[in-house]
Amino acid sequence: MPKMKTHKGLKKRFRVSARGKVKHRRAFTGHLMSAKSGRRRRRLRRDGILIAPWGAKARRALQA
Repeated sequence: MPKMKTHKGLKKRFRVSARGKVKHRRAFTGHLMSAKSGRRRRRLRRDGILIAPWGAKARRALQA
């Protein structure tokens, strides 16, 4: 059986934390930030975490 390859698209967008959670950058942070409230901008700075079923799929694709 050949080795599974890392999904390069996922590798660029996600990373696995020490506890095995899959972290990602939040959407809506690229531009037009002046239209968003300060509270919303602060919350968008935080990393997002994938929900468990999607996280498991992403970990498998990332080989982590």
